[in-house]
Amino acid sequence: MTRRGKSHSRRPISKRPPAWCKYDPDEVEAFVIKLAKDGNSPSKIGVILRDTYGIPLVRSIVNKSIKEIIETNKLKTELPEDLNNIVEKAKNLQRHLLKNPADSVNKRSLELIISRVNRLAKYYKKKGVLPSDWKYKPS
Repeated sequence: MTRRGKSHSRRPISKRPPAWCKYDPDEVEAFVIKLAKDGNSPSKIGVILRDTYGIPLVRSIVNKSIKEIIETNKLKTELPEDLNNIVEKAKNLQRHLLKNPADSVNKRSLELIISRVNRLAKYYKKKGVLPSDWKYKPS
């Protein structure tokens, strides 16, 4: 994987909430629950809270991560976020290949993505996040 440049967002240095952040833990938790009910992923919830509400880190305020808050309120999705993103990418490539069957570069890309899905699924089965009989079926 090649990296281009060093410009990206950085996490706050201090683990304590900043003095200028005036939100209570209950308010932050309510924001997370509301955004999760709207169908946002945990990483997107973090970006929305940072950009819209000015909350740098949820963990420093609530002492729980966004994922933990979602799990305690039973709003968890059936697939982990990273696996779901890769599966969506595979679906988009399959849709593209139906329209463009001679696109051999994307055929190879699809093979690589499917192998990545299987490797990640194997990891999550070992950790107990996915059931042991879960199998990715490219449709």
